[in-house]
Amino acid sequence: MFNQEQLQALLSYAGNGADILSLYLDTDLTQESKDAVRLRVRSLLKDVGPEFKDDLEAIERYLAYEFDWMRPGLVIFSCAPQAFFEAYPTNVAFRNRVRIGAKPYVKPLTHFLDFYAHYGVIMVDRVGARFFEFHLGELLDNAGFMGEEVRKLKRGGGSAATGMRGGVGGAEREEEAAQRNLRQAAAEAHKFFAHKDIRRLFLAGTAETVSQFRDLLPKQLQSCIAGTFALDMNAGEHEVRQRALTLLQEANTERENKLVANMITAAAKGGNAIIGLAGTLQAIGEGRVQTLIISDGYRTPGYRGLHTGMMLSFNGHEPELAGEEFVEVDDIVEEAIARTLEQGGHVEIISGNEDLEMIGRIGALLRY
Repeated sequence: MFNQEQLQALLSYAGNGADILSLYLDTDLTQESKDAVRLRVRSLLKDVGPEFKDDLEAIERYLAYEFDWMRPGLVIFSCAPQAFFEAYPTNVAFRNRVRIGAKPYVKPLTHFLDFYAHYGVIMVDRVGARFFEFHLGELLDNAGFMGEEVRKLKRGGGSAATGMRGGVGGAEREEEAAQRNLRQAAAEAHKFFAHKDIRRLFLAGTAETVSQFRDLLPKQLQSCIAGTFALDMNAGEHEVRQRALTLLQEANTERENKLVANMITAAAKGGNAIIGLAGTLQAIGEGRVQTLIISDGYRTPGYRGLHTGMMLSFNGHEPELAGEEFVEVDDIVEEAIARTLEQGGHVEIISGNEDLEMIGRIGALLRY
C-alpha cells in the first residue's frame, strides 16, 4: 500500500539528467476489458519518443506478467537509463495521463494520499452492527456485533398489562431490546475505532436506526461522521467500499469548495492567503505556505534558481538576479508541490472548482 514515505522518496528522486516517465491509469475491469485497457495504454504512450523504448517495454512486461488486474488503479514511474522502475497498484482508479519530466509527477498521488486516507463505515440495525476500517480504498480491519433478538410480536392478541402476545407491553419490550442493542453496538464501535486514525466515518442503515445510533456514539466519533446511506446488513465488503467511496467523494467535494471559498475570501480581505501563481511561488520561497491549493491537471513552465531555489513563473525571458543562475523547468507547479511538502506544508489537488480556475488555478493558505 502506498504511503507517505514512498511519496517522499519519489519527491527526492531525480534522474541525473535522464527524464522520468510517469503513468497514471484507470484499470477498472468493471468498466472495460483488460485488452481495452492495454490498448489505451499503448495509445497514451505512442508519442513519448524513441528514447523511451526501454521504458515502454518495461511497462508492457509489468502489465503482462506482474500487475494484479483486480486493482482498479495503477501508477508507474520509469527511467530506464537509471534502472528505475516503480509500480503502485491501488484500489482507487486514476484519470489516465502520462507525464515526462526531470522528476516523478506526483500531484495525483498527493491528492490520493489525502483524499482517501483513513475512513470507516458502521452498518447498524436493531440487532447488531458491522464495523469497517478503510485506508486508500483498501480494507484494513473489520468486525461485527450481534445483540439479543428483537422479537416482532403479533399485535393486538394479548393484554396490555401482561404483554404476553403483543400489545403495549410487547412493543415496549421490543423497543427496550433494540435500544440495548444500539447502546451496546455504540460501545463496540468505540472499542473498534479507539486506536484507529479515522478521519471520516459513514453510517449505513435505515434513517430511523441511524439517527438513534448516531446519538449514542461518543462525541469523538460523532465529529467524524461525513455521511449516511442505506444498505442491507448482508451486503458484501466490495459494495460497502464502493458506497463509502462515493460518499467520500461527495464529502470531499463539499470540503474542497469551502476551502477554496475561504482562501479567496481571506486573500480579498488581505488575510493569510494568496491567489495566483506568482504570489504563491513567492510565499513558498519564504516558507509561509501552510496549504497549497491547485487545480487538478494544472501545469506550467517556470524558472528555478540554482543557488537560492527561487521559483518564478514563465514569461518568455530568463530572469536576472545578481549572483543567481536560473534554469527553465517544464512544470513549476510540480516544483511548488515538492517544496511545500519539504517545508511540512499540506497540498490539496482540487478538480472541477470553477472559482479556483478563475483565480489562476493556484493559491495558498498561509502560516502568517
